[in-house]
Amino acid sequence: MTPCKNCRKPLSRDEIALYKRLIYRGAEDDECICIKCLADKLNVSEAALFDKIDHFKKAGCTLFE
Repeated sequence: MTPCKNCRKPLSRDEIALYKRLIYRGAEDDECICIKCLADKLNVSEAALFDKIDHFKKAGCTLFE
């Protein structure tokens, strides 16, 4: 598993996909950060980011496969 660039927590595929969708689509997996670190970075709740994951999956975003 790829670790979070900030806290070293193992990343899920959805966390990697969300980082690429919101921050930089061309990011390598080892450049990505976890939901908690991303929420802190963006100053939003983790729940809001989980809602975004659901939204992107329902919209058919190919990063979330």
